[in-house]
Amino acid sequence: MTLDPQYLHYPRRRYGMDHDRYRWSMLTDRPPVQWPGGARLALWVNVALQFFPLNQRGKPFKVPGGMTMPYPDLRHFSLRDYGNRVGIYRFFKAFDRYGIKPTIAINTRLAERAPYLLEKILARGDEIICHGEHMDALHYGGQAREQEAELVAGALQRLRRLSGQPVRGWISPARSESENTPELLAANGVAYFCDWVNDDMPYAFHTDSGELTAMPLSAELEDRFILMNNLHSEDAYVEQISDACDFLLAEAEREGGRILSLSIHPWVLGQPHRIGRLEQVLDHICSREGVWSASAGEIFDVFQAQQGSPK
Repeated sequence: MTLDPQYLHYPRRRYGMDHDRYRWSMLTDRPPVQWPGGARLALWVNVALQFFPLNQRGKPFKVPGGMTMPYPDLRHFSLRDYGNRVGIYRFFKAFDRYGIKPTIAINTRLAERAPYLLEKILARGDEIICHGEHMDALHYGGQAREQEAELVAGALQRLRRLSGQPVRGWISPARSESENTPELLAANGVAYFCDWVNDDMPYAFHTDSGELTAMPLSAELEDRFILMNNLHSEDAYVEQISDACDFLLAEAEREGGRILSLSIHPWVLGQPHRIGRLEQVLDHICSREGVWSASAGEIFDVFQAQQGSPK
């Protein structure tokens, strides 16, 4: 049988990307970025504060880190809650010790359920970004646009009202999106989102509702991914983050500023047998010259001021 000639006709075949979401470019060919104070590396520590419903539906898939046993899975529910009751305060102490300015990605449902925690975050002056409604409120292909629009608008509006912050950033639960998610984010005033992991630096992302910027929050360096998905040791976690820090500093020396983004969870690294490893990581990074600790929004603002508005 011969191949149908129709297979050889692809209307979007061209140099670069086969879509209009963002332009194709090599990282080494882009204009170099200069961070404040001559820093070579921007450190973005992103703390995921999450609420996993005990009666999760898991539609259309079980959320990573969610309940795994028959209802009521109190073992895993209470472990996740441990992070928001205990582990996060160990994080705060470590951040203050090393002069770290974290970004807090919080589920709106958790902000409502734990006002004491939200008050602590606001008193510290930390930037808040929206991590969706809750960890079982997933965004996915085939989801009704009206349903997703309600999820996005509701989560953002309530979190802005509760926090008094503009809440310019977004991370989807499980970083799962539908084909409509970027449009809905832009339509609701989101300036940057952190779901896509295909770059080391921010880049302009087009939607029919306006422009977004994709911010590079690494999945490979996430604590849960390294420790619970890859089953690496805590020592390996420290080694991998330290290696990434040193490599990016050296690369930035040649090619302009880079970003080291660390996604961490207080129910994972906030445990008494792991918090010391987070402190080791922060000690290594902060001992290097040329590191600027900043929130995601601050990094975004500096990048935008130098690179211009997204096109």
